[in-house]
Amino acid sequence: MQVEHEVHKRKRTSNFGILGVLLAFIVIVFGITVAKIQTGGFSEGFDHVARPQLVPGQAEASE
Repeated sequence: MQVEHEVHKRKRTSNFGILGVLLAFIVIVFGITVAKIQTGGFSEGFDHVARPQLVPGQAEASE
């Protein structure tokens, strides 16, 4: 059996740190996506329906 070198131990620790950062990023992006879908903010930009409140001057005219 070979004894593991110190450099490999440090690289493994660094790799676990990078893994933790990537997993945290994935969790944050997933959480934001779920929150936007639940509030309807995600589909609002892609519904392809003209909304008077986005056109300046139209919102006041429709009221």
